[in-house]
Amino acid sequence: MEHNEVRERIRAGDREAFGDLYDRYARTVHQHAARLTGDLSAAEDVMSETFLAAWRTREQVRAEGGPLGPWLLGIATNKARNHRRGVGRRLAFLARQPKPEETADFAEASAERLDHQRELAAVRAVLDRLRGPEREVLALCVWAGLDYEQTADALGVPVGTVRSRLSRARKRLRALTGERLAQEAREAREPGWGRGEVGGRAAIVALPSERGSR
Repeated sequence: MEHNEVRERIRAGDREAFGDLYDRYARTVHQHAARLTGDLSAAEDVMSETFLAAWRTREQVRAEGGPLGPWLLGIATNKARNHRRGVGRRLAFLARQPKPEETADFAEASAERLDHQRELAAVRAVLDRLRGPEREVLALCVWAGLDYEQTADALGVPVGTVRSRLSRARKRLRALTGERLAQEAREAREPGWGRGEVGGRAAIVALPSERGSR
């Protein structure tokens, strides 16, 4: 199906076309949200909010253009940004409250999910030291695979801004990852470093791939 036809059907409120859109991009949107929030549960919420917002604003889709992935990722970026702000407000509120009694967490989770959570946490530990706009451009260009024009369209900024933000993000991320690897190497030589801790591989995941260069 041609992109313009998909756009026209979405604009007209075609539920079948929107269902196809969901099937095609749900995983991509979820992965993008997970990279920005560092939380799989939050990513699910962001994904749901993204498609709900997409349906509600479907008439704003341009009649002509390419695939709708960048449009969805732009919405997801805004939703993830709102989530992070909300988390900050909640943390500030909780910091002012008396510390609750600790309770054991008996929830079971698969090893794959736990490994993914550790990897996300390790990556976010580095990503959180980037400025928000740089982190968003990195996630869209490198991991989501959008080109400069698509990323600019998703974020509503000029292409030149995308290029400069991505360049700064790559340099900063490489420097931070190098620091993290050096720290892990020092800790690995110290007593008490457990085998189950996240190693350098997770930090390396944060490095941009050559695919992000255009």
